[in-house]
Amino acid sequence: MAMPTLPDSRTEPDGSAVIRVLSYNIRSLRDDNAALARVIRACAPDLVFVQEAPRFFRWRKRAAWLAKHTGLVVLSGGATAAGPLLLCSLRATVERTEDILLPLTPGLHRRGFATAVVRIAGARIGLLSCHLSLQDDERHAQAGMVLDRLKTMDVPHSIVAGDLNDLPTGRSFRLLAGELQDCRTVAPWGDEYTSPAEHPRRRIDAIFATPGIDVLGCGVPRDLPGLDRADLRAATDHLPVLAALRVPAS
Repeated sequence: MAMPTLPDSRTEPDGSAVIRVLSYNIRSLRDDNAALARVIRACAPDLVFVQEAPRFFRWRKRAAWLAKHTGLVVLSGGATAAGPLLLCSLRATVERTEDILLPLTPGLHRRGFATAVVRIAGARIGLLSCHLSLQDDERHAQAGMVLDRLKTMDVPHSIVAGDLNDLPTGRSFRLLAGELQDCRTVAPWGDEYTSPAEHPRRRIDAIFATPGIDVLGCGVPRDLPGLDRADLRAATDHLPVLAALRVPAS
């Protein structure tokens, strides 16, 4: 059965922005990069919240390759945020960016946030891409840092997206969902599970929006023009999450 159509990007008469937002763990471009680019293009996003972006040798060149082959531009993040990356379309006017490294727990991977403030149509939006820890206590502390960071961004509306390494029943996921809209829960669209890509059985990737943003649909895309299921399996070890949001004019 075909899915309902997800709204296309547009600007409303009152200046509010209907945008497409994609969250995607790309496993450092270690898989089929051509398939990955085709998946992202088929989703037609205005904003892409990337996790596990390249962060070692020639990482900027590889991030630029991804942007070029998806018709987007690099906004912030990458190695300077320990993996999270933000890409955007030319609809976005960039106000500021900041890459944030989180406290390092000995023996665990360094984590960070890629953040930005952009304007699309009449909407001013804070953005934060994250990839939370595999360790429960550190992950819960990092989820709290996400919420703390949003409060410092001085914007009317914000979007958070990433690989949470936690299920919706987990305390880190619930901490975020307690203050933000879990877009998949608000307006289910598409498929639910995001990991692993070959046989998905867990939802550990999510898009969140602050109250006041209208969630029009959110989930793992399928049946989009130009989207091949073989590409979804070949691109990386996670499935993407796509949302359509209406952000009021600021």
